[in-house]
Amino acid sequence: MAIVETTRPITGGVDTHLDVHVAAALDPNGGVLGIESFPTTAAGCAELADWLASFGPLTQVGVEGTGAYGAGLARHLRTRDVAVFEVDRPNRQLRRSRGKSDVVDAVEAGRAVLSGRATGVAKTADGHMEAMRVLLVAKRSAREERIRCLNQIRHLSFCAPDELRQRLAGVPRSQLATVAAGLRPRSGSDLVVFSTKVAIRSLGRRVLASEADTAAIDELLEALVAVTAPGLLELYGVGVDTAAILLAAAGDNPERLRSEAAWAHLCGVAPLEATSGKVVHRHRLNRGGNRQANHALWRIVFTRMRGDDRTRAYVERRLAEGRSKPEIMRVLKRYVAREVYKHLPRP
Repeated sequence: MAIVETTRPITGGVDTHLDVHVAAALDPNGGVLGIESFPTTAAGCAELADWLASFGPLTQVGVEGTGAYGAGLARHLRTRDVAVFEVDRPNRQLRRSRGKSDVVDAVEAGRAVLSGRATGVAKTADGHMEAMRVLLVAKRSAREERIRCLNQIRHLSFCAPDELRQRLAGVPRSQLATVAAGLRPRSGSDLVVFSTKVAIRSLGRRVLASEADTAAIDELLEALVAVTAPGLLELYGVGVDTAAILLAAAGDNPERLRSEAAWAHLCGVAPLEATSGKVVHRHRLNRGGNRQANHALWRIVFTRMRGDDRTRAYVERRLAEGRSKPEIMRVLKRYVAREVYKHLPRP
């Protein structure tokens, strides 16, 4: 019978899925002590944590998808004072050499934490920032629904019978949904006219409902941002939407952002070094990071380039030096990230 050493620190690795989590227990050297599968229920998460702790003191766990399938597991592990790290999926080269399986991914998740490749502390997702994130998801969906329905109304009006087409022609886009929702189909009229009116009225009502939902969400977001980071709204070019996106990217546990440089890297505005051979002191564009936060910074820069005198003077000077506008905007996004970081909540 094997004797298990219960004093050595244990690192866990978990490959998460919708119904089953696959966990691997590793010793300090990366050796595999055991592999087991558990259901994704609350009881299953508790069993998984107990199983990992049975090999020794559980200190840290690498989890794939802490913001998706692994969210519940990450929350449970944090209640046990276990450090939870977000692990990216294994790179393609590793998968080509070792194959793709849940067991391989679970072991790799644990080894990524042990080796220091996975250093991103998972979001706690238990405060104002998580509330902003879920509201932004709903608002983004409502905005897409509104645009899609308006386009469909226009298309149906172009193909509609003459009477209806003339009625909707020239209606401003801002009033199109109201006019469409006010149509009154009559069952005794022409079948095509009746059906087209029903379709357009239905789409118009969806647009109005989406606009009402968006307005209600905007009120909630404004209140949350004002309480969480009031100084952020005082920055030029920062509105409620951009502030909420940046705060949601930062997360509810600000200690995960160790420095202003880490925040810039998270937003994808920290240039990456690309020095090789005779090419020295060269940097390239960072295409990683949180792309929504990156776009929020772009919106702030774009607003400042149009209306902020200091930014416009900077752009003119850089253009005279031979820089392109995309290059200038990348530099400005880095500056804005530094400015924003000062107003993020502190631990």
